[in-house]
Amino acid sequence: MTDFLFKMFIKDYKNTSNPSVRSAYGALSGIVGIICNVLLFIGKLLAGIVSGSVAVIADAVNNLSDASSSVVSLIGFRLAKKPADEGHPYGHGRYEYIAGLVVSLLIIIIGVELMQQSIGKIIHPEKIYFGLLSIVVLIASIIVKLWMMVFSARAGKAIDSKTLIAAAADSRNDVVATTAVLLGAVASRVWDVQLDGWIGAAVSVFVIISGVMTAKDTLDPVLGRAPDKETVEKIRNRIMQYEGVLGTHDLMVHDYGVGHQFASVHVEMSAEGDAISKHEVIDSIERDFLENDGIHMIVHYDPVPPEDSELGEMREWITAEVKKLDERITIHDLQNKDGVVSLDCVVPEDMEIGDKEINTFVKNIICAKYPECMAVVVIDHSFAEIVK
Repeated sequence: MTDFLFKMFIKDYKNTSNPSVRSAYGALSGIVGIICNVLLFIGKLLAGIVSGSVAVIADAVNNLSDASSSVVSLIGFRLAKKPADEGHPYGHGRYEYIAGLVVSLLIIIIGVELMQQSIGKIIHPEKIYFGLLSIVVLIASIIVKLWMMVFSARAGKAIDSKTLIAAAADSRNDVVATTAVLLGAVASRVWDVQLDGWIGAAVSVFVIISGVMTAKDTLDPVLGRAPDKETVEKIRNRIMQYEGVLGTHDLMVHDYGVGHQFASVHVEMSAEGDAISKHEVIDSIERDFLENDGIHMIVHYDPVPPEDSELGEMREWITAEVKKLDERITIHDLQNKDGVVSLDCVVPEDMEIGDKEINTFVKNIICAKYPECMAVVVIDHSFAEIVK
């Protein structure tokens, strides 16, 4: 069913790097969510009114909020599709993240409202009679929500969408919530126990926690989350395959929405040789990432002195010394001009020694080895996740 819908309503559905295809996935997911959740809302509302169950009615309202979330997601994908303009040169891709955040906030609000209603039922319990209609509606809801979970998860994975993955998580939570309501209905019918308020409270806690976790996932890219280890390794390994590249550092990745990523990196190459050929290598790296990954990459060339030169020997010695503090420490941009030795020192975020102590250590070893020189050390921290 899921594949059928993708093929039927999304032209060139496998070309997920195309912004139009991404938007089509988002639109289809939004429409499916609206239709399914409205139908579930109507069915549960009728069942809840007939039975007088606050848990069933609350579950119905939860579906109505899901329909609203689908509308918000649909609008978010439409806005994210807008091309870059004068005021937004990086595009509008983050609208998708904002839509995901709105969805999360709606989930939290509904969870709080469910909790309030459930507490009222616990304090003032009422005898609830669950008829066959209520049970059939709840079972149908579980089946539909399981399918929606799979549908949203597959669509979200296909286009790497946090919004759709959040929708899949919400559908999963709905399955748990409705299952709890169903079990309560069965228990009330078989053993004549009133669990309506308690089950509603448990469901509301689950919904609130889910909303908070989903909000965190959608906020991270907006706040500037560091690229994960796999991305850092992938970028570094790809660059290191180019002829003449000796190392990389200072990688920065800015996420303006899926398909709208910008990055910069320093690439170390020998100071000797033809500058034109090095520039051609740098251009090739930038084209590679743009064409194959959709990443707008800016590469900065850092010249590395030959190992047999005076500056090269100094670089090797300082590198060996700083690694005595921590194997992960690296140095770059080493220069020695008019007796002033300057360098940048990249340290891991979890160093127990502070930046000031590391700075003093590096200066002291340089001045002890080269007493005629003055040392200028800049401590750097990686803007990418540390690769251990």
